[in-house]
Amino acid sequence: MVKERFDVAVIGGGIAGASVAAELSKDRRVLLLEMENQPGYHTTGRSAAVFAAVYGPSPIRALTRASRAFFANAPEAYFESTLFRSRPIMMICRKEQEPVLDRTIAQVGVMTPVERINEAAIRKLNPMVKTGYASAAMLDMSGEDIDVSSLHQGYLRQFRAFGGDLRCNASVLGLVRRDKGWQLETEAGEFTADTIVNAAGAWAEHIGHLARAEPIGLVPKRRTAAIVEGPNELPPDVLTSMPITIDIEENFYLKPDAGRLLISPADETPSPACDAQPEEMDIALCVERIENAFDLRVQRIESKWAGLRSFVADKCPVVGYSSVAPSFFWLAGQGGYGIQTAPALARLAASQVLRKPMPSDIAAEGIDLSEIDPSRLIGRG
Repeated sequence: MVKERFDVAVIGGGIAGASVAAELSKDRRVLLLEMENQPGYHTTGRSAAVFAAVYGPSPIRALTRASRAFFANAPEAYFESTLFRSRPIMMICRKEQEPVLDRTIAQVGVMTPVERINEAAIRKLNPMVKTGYASAAMLDMSGEDIDVSSLHQGYLRQFRAFGGDLRCNASVLGLVRRDKGWQLETEAGEFTADTIVNAAGAWAEHIGHLARAEPIGLVPKRRTAAIVEGPNELPPDVLTSMPITIDIEENFYLKPDAGRLLISPADETPSPACDAQPEEMDIALCVERIENAFDLRVQRIESKWAGLRSFVADKCPVVGYSSVAPSFFWLAGQGGYGIQTAPALARLAASQVLRKPMPSDIAAEGIDLSEIDPSRLIGRG
């Protein structure tokens, strides 16, 4: 039996895999392998979907800034709706947390316009914050809600338009290096490819093990969220326009969502790679933290879910060729920032896969490849 041959096989059909596959398919014959019966079932489909240039370590913030132009003006041929809707970001702190707030403002304010505001301004923007709870906050008026489904489906549409081949129900069972290429055994059949891009999310370490690549110490962590009703006395227009409100040390967040409130304890509980489900203890913790900070009595949980966000030790992405497994490219460890960084990270990763220079607009944001290259993790895995 003749195995189908591709230039690049991308493993994982979530936002990371779909976006880099779309970029690579412009120049190469690309296979996109998804283990579920549809792409985006796991982390991508369970994201709070906020564009926040103040979030994360330096490489994440740079990639987020470099992604803004795409979100604001995505190609209409593939992305059928507006991807952005304004959503200010307010990171609040108690009095004892003010040193953390000031350090954060000093760090992120260099590249992103932010403002330090007092309690009166906080409660004007979000009247649900309890009187006396928050002494100050960092306000970023450049935040946006992201239409995750439109973003993900747009990349898949673009991928297909350039001749990409998507195979679902195609869990990878084995990877063997042969004749300067890779043989992939999957539940959908066997394939060969010159290069593998490992965009398997929480399963990326497993895929790396199959390829006998170096371990990167990837740890999937469960994040819980729920939808609840807002206070009856709060006018709908006020609820809709409120900022996403986040504890400065990310111990919780509250975000307006289609006339309701999305709440989370911002938990990071280590988990095996799996179809993550919410645990009652985490839901209870979520309600406790939210009710402690906001004038909100949670009467009923309307819906709840959990997703996995995968990190390495320094919480920066892992982007680059393995130093052990030839032509095996890591695209992993995006943590909770994979949606907001996807446009720039896909272009950056594609340039590195093809051994081309980094796109100039991304380089202008100060990306240092040594901060995301897998070689930095040697000895930590």
